[in-house]
Amino acid sequence: MKSIFKKFGFHALDEMEKAILFRAQRNAYLFLLLALLAGSFYESYQVYRYHTRLNPYPCLLLVAAVLIQAFSRLVITRNAVKGDEDSYETGPLLKIIFFLCVTVCVAATVAAMILFLGVRA
Repeated sequence: MKSIFKKFGFHALDEMEKAILFRAQRNAYLFLLLALLAGSFYESYQVYRYHTRLNPYPCLLLVAAVLIQAFSRLVITRNAVKGDEDSYETGPLLKIIFFLCVTVCVAATVAAMILFLGVRA
């Protein structure tokens, strides 16, 4: 299996390649957040100014991206320091539960918005 990956140019990343990949992913994530934020503000302006129908998708994607990033960071932190007795991050379980509750509340709000605004899927 390793020989197949080597034929296609896949290899284990060293520290510099990991740092470059991390910066590229961070820049792409920030761009997406800013683009979705601008799209959400534009949609809000259109609704306020011209009384058009609300398009909730940019805002929903923005909220989903932020929640996924926060939740995955907490889970990865919890798994990374699970056996470390000296770490103060050994129990972000309450944070994970809090973000899970926020996610459920956002999903309920979206469902109510779809029902009350008559957005057709």
